[in-house]
Amino acid sequence: MSTPEENPRGRRADAVRNRQLALHAATQLLAEPGGTLTVEAIAKKAGLGAATVVRAFGGKEALLDAAVAGLLAPLVERARQLLEQTAPEQALRTFLAELIAFQSAHHAISRQLDGLEAPATTALRQQLAEAMEEMIVGARRDGAIRTDLDTAVLVTLVGRTAFAIAQDQPASEGIVHAYLAVLMDGLRPQ
Repeated sequence: MSTPEENPRGRRADAVRNRQLALHAATQLLAEPGGTLTVEAIAKKAGLGAATVVRAFGGKEALLDAAVAGLLAPLVERARQLLEQTAPEQALRTFLAELIAFQSAHHAISRQLDGLEAPATTALRQQLAEAMEEMIVGARRDGAIRTDLDTAVLVTLVGRTAFAIAQDQPASEGIVHAYLAVLMDGLRPQ
């Protein structure tokens, strides 16, 4: 019988397990208020050595990109689902409430990604912006949203103000409800 060190398949299973442990630890740390994602903090939370964490991903940037992409992918899927199942204006309102909840729960993401290359995360953020744009365009087509403002400006306005609301820790239901009411009322045609 071979040991994991002698068996390439055993090492591969260990590598896969270590990768998952590091990814899970990074994801948990992203949800902790004030948490700092260092390789050492991820390794400690995962119960691994720092060198093992680096080896599993090739570096902190790749690990953070994988962790954040894993968090964003379901959000992108939810935006698409809302677009398919509800009217665009309702999809936008529902999505914004869920986006604020997501950003509130994972508020450290933007700070952690500053200055890092994160291609998977960048692609998913672009998909989120495209989904919001599709919601806005659809709501305009339905006559529910004003047409005198540029769509790209609206996407930026909506996304950045939602992010600002989410930074209020914890984001209160009253503030979120008021934000959505004021925003949606302000987007209605004059």
